[in-house]
Amino acid sequence: MKIKKMAALLLTAVMGFSLAGCNAITIDGEEGSITEGGSGGNGSIGFSVSTLNNPFFVTLSEGAEAKAEEEGADLIVVDAGDDAAKQTSDIEDLISRNISVLIVNPVDSDAVAPAVQDAVAAGIKVISVDRVVNGVDVDCAIASDNVEGARMATEYMVSLIGEGAKTAEIQGTSGASATIDRGEGFHLVADEQLDVVSSQTANFSRSEGMTVMENILQAQPDLKGVFAHNDEMALGAVEAIGNRDIVVVGFDATDDALAAIQQGRMAATVAQKPDLMGATAVETAISLVNGETVEKEIPVEVELITK
Repeated sequence: MKIKKMAALLLTAVMGFSLAGCNAITIDGEEGSITEGGSGGNGSIGFSVSTLNNPFFVTLSEGAEAKAEEEGADLIVVDAGDDAAKQTSDIEDLISRNISVLIVNPVDSDAVAPAVQDAVAAGIKVISVDRVVNGVDVDCAIASDNVEGARMATEYMVSLIGEGAKTAEIQGTSGASATIDRGEGFHLVADEQLDVVSSQTANFSRSEGMTVMENILQAQPDLKGVFAHNDEMALGAVEAIGNRDIVVVGFDATDDALAAIQQGRMAATVAQKPDLMGATAVETAISLVNGETVEKEIPVEVELITK
């Protein structure tokens, strides 16, 4: 009889655990308070950022973290280190951690798509920030108008160096939507009003920007202007240019770029608001966790910054 009684108790316990698992009950910080969640994850927010080795994305991440702390949200930030394969692995790990919302800032807008699609298939809401995810219908896209920002920057450069002047374009990481959009904005103006003698990638890196600029200058010593897809590459170009009279325009309005503009080493940059983008992404994620409807696209304004 004792054996039968123990077996019955064990069966009851197993059934109890099974039911608890179906309801995904979690305990909040306050004693006695519980939250019941369905298949929508555990309420946490995962943020896969392309790299934290770039001031712009550090500020983006800090804006997200500050908003999460303010709202008491559980935010998990993972750094892809500008490696598309690592970002895929990071996102798969976040999926396994039962997050409710994925915020993704892609290294490569195409390469990240399969992992993001896996998140969607798992019932996870997805927000793209700063860069899009190609081929995936995300719940919300938050980004600056990169095409318009690059167009404004290039028009300003034309006003300084004149139409027909020899110009170089230093591109960001191939496949990134920011690279595509900023390139489009540049060429909208440059193809009509400038002589674009070189377009080379430097992967949004300052050191690579310097190397690429050195190579361009060897082939084009009479260069008059440079448009770089971000400030890090622009600052690298500035180092390579030295005292030559070449106009350099960047994008992102990082602190180092603003200082370079004040010193007359750079002509202009395009100001985004990465801290606001990060905060908006988390705010939107919280709305999704709460089952609220959000805008499909949330644009963040840009402005041209000159001395």
